[in-house]
Amino acid sequence: MGRPSPLKVCVRPMKHLKSFEDALNNIRGEGRYRVFIDLQRHRGRFPKATARMEDGEREVTIWCSNDYLAMGQDDEVIASMHDAIDSFGAGSGGTRNISGTTRFHVDLERELADLHGKEAALLFTSGYVSNDATLSTLGKILPNLVIYSDALNHASMIEGIRRSGADYRVFRHNDVDHLRALIELDEPDRPKLIAFESVYSMDGDFGRMEEICNLADEFNALTYLDEVHAVGLYGEQGAGVAEMLGLADRIDIIEGTLAKGFGVMGGYIASHASVVDAIRSMASGFIFSTSTCPVMAAGALASIRKLRTDEGRRLRAVHQAKAAQLKERFREAGLPVMDSPSHIVPLLVGDPERCKALSDTLLFDFGIYVQPINYPTVPRGTERLRFTPSPVHDEIMMDELVAAILAVWKQLGLDKAA
Repeated sequence: MGRPSPLKVCVRPMKHLKSFEDALNNIRGEGRYRVFIDLQRHRGRFPKATARMEDGEREVTIWCSNDYLAMGQDDEVIASMHDAIDSFGAGSGGTRNISGTTRFHVDLERELADLHGKEAALLFTSGYVSNDATLSTLGKILPNLVIYSDALNHASMIEGIRRSGADYRVFRHNDVDHLRALIELDEPDRPKLIAFESVYSMDGDFGRMEEICNLADEFNALTYLDEVHAVGLYGEQGAGVAEMLGLADRIDIIEGTLAKGFGVMGGYIASHASVVDAIRSMASGFIFSTSTCPVMAAGALASIRKLRTDEGRRLRAVHQAKAAQLKERFREAGLPVMDSPSHIVPLLVGDPERCKALSDTLLFDFGIYVQPINYPTVPRGTERLRFTPSPVHDEIMMDELVAAILAVWKQLGLDKAA
């Protein structure tokens, strides 16, 4: 069967079109217009991929993937997804309430609950939705709730908090003294929730989890922890930083993703059974969304189970070693790598236009793909490149990367580290 002829594009005059064009021009003028790189990945060759550009295709090395452990390329994960699509088909067929719950959804939720040592878990279509839907619903369940939110929390957490209808206070990033001062201003009997992250992905630092848990105990507050940049990557079984620190039992609600360390797609929460059931029953972002495709749930389930084994522990050790190695390479080269105790390797540029120029030149001239991180993702003046070395990035790739950055750094007249 031949391909159908393309439809003729019919563009009619549109009201207010200039407002859209002005908004785009402002973004371009500030050097923060986002360009998506068209990539064709090749199974078994990650982090290599083919980028399609205006002048043709070229091979590139990806240095900014959130598939931190390359589990999206894992043979067991892929095989489980093939089996699922062969037996179940492609889509889920509906919302979880209307024919969209399969044994993969149920088994995955049980696995996630067990991973985090909680009574129950709930699967969402993405990490963004799990944060937004859960936090926005908590304000409806807990009358007069006040939420204390770290200043660098994910946009999905901020959106959910705003939509919750609850009062909220923003405390300075990782400033536990400021958090205490804000809590002390509120009535002791008000329901309270502290929302924070384990790994902050742009700076690569850890949340002050034990101190926050101590405050929560002192003021009878609930704790809500975003572990999306940590699940799969930290802890004996890959349950995240809370597991690594032995604090998972002090966290009331753990939120995570299946799209980063686990290499597939989806989001979830894990908590007490009653909390999960209430969110399941009241969160519109869960109730009215078509459920995750069974093939995705099957892949995530296989990934989690593998990362709970000795092979997962080996992968995590190699991953941390590669991150430490790249940081040291940057320091030796005199490049301004930002201090980061985690697997995130941020390189400070400090100017949006030169940050994008650095990224573009690395891509077009050297076949190195790393996305520029500009405002509003990070504050103005802290623009950066964010590197995420995986267990399969080798020393040759690191040598090529450092040499290319040094060449472009000098070309752009950027300052080196002091």
